[in-house]
Amino acid sequence: MRIIFMGTPDFSVPVLDALVEAGHEIACVYCQPPRPAGRGKKDRPSPVQARAEALGLPVRHPVSLKGAEAQAEFAALGADVAVVVAYGLILPQAILDAPAKGCLNIHASLLPRWRGAAPIHRAIMAGDAETGVCIMQMEAGLDTGPVLLREATPIGAEETTAELHDRLSAMGAALVLRALERLDDLTPVLQPEDGVTYAEKIDKSEARVDWTQPAEVVDRKIRALSPFPGAWCEIDGARVKLLASRRAEGSGAPGEVLDDALTVACGTGAVQLTRLQRAGKAAQDAEVFLRGLSVVRGARLD
Repeated sequence: MRIIFMGTPDFSVPVLDALVEAGHEIACVYCQPPRPAGRGKKDRPSPVQARAEALGLPVRHPVSLKGAEAQAEFAALGADVAVVVAYGLILPQAILDAPAKGCLNIHASLLPRWRGAAPIHRAIMAGDAETGVCIMQMEAGLDTGPVLLREATPIGAEETTAELHDRLSAMGAALVLRALERLDDLTPVLQPEDGVTYAEKIDKSEARVDWTQPAEVVDRKIRALSPFPGAWCEIDGARVKLLASRRAEGSGAPGEVLDDALTVACGTGAVQLTRLQRAGKAAQDAEVFLRGLSVVRGARLD
């Protein structure tokens, strides 16, 4: 098929690669404009732009698709279908209508649960036992379109957003290829009204750990916010990101360190911190971290 690909972050890159490897013709790649990044705050292309240029594909990164000129340029590409995954712009109806077979979205949840911006983070934070990927026909609403294909997967007991992100990205790439192969034969299934939840964008104000909460809540927050923005606490007055954890046995005052392996008491139960990062330092497994910053039994984390 002749495809317009629309995506921006790392999550989208394996999908673009899969479409190219499967022999589809990529008419154009749309992504968000380069953003200032790094110490010099120089404009840096998105992961999708960088990959598309490496593949020799034409790239466009309009600030908006609401204007008549941008819409006419899009329609003139004569695409059979647009494949959209984490693009970052709302698509006006004229864009949705332009490809002959419409626009397909790869969404990283089991719709209608976790519509919106942060479905992977929210699924882990909520303690969902499973999540998955849906291939959805796009319409004007936020992730409201009918679903063509879906695939579920369990969420591991110690899985972080980073790990689940990579698994779901690969699943989405494989699933959209199946959808394209069978596109004319698939029956769109309307999303039910029951079970709708919204995955609000993660706010950095959510990231500080509250040790008075139950261990399962603390553990889920740490894993859900890893690697970005990173749950954090203060250890001996220094701010430290907590990037991985597991549930553990033990009890004590909230924030109390219970042993020499960074097991920390919560409101009920305890968690063991397994990967941490000090400001300006690389992320480290707990045993390496403890060589550089002594955290003794009985210490209190804030």
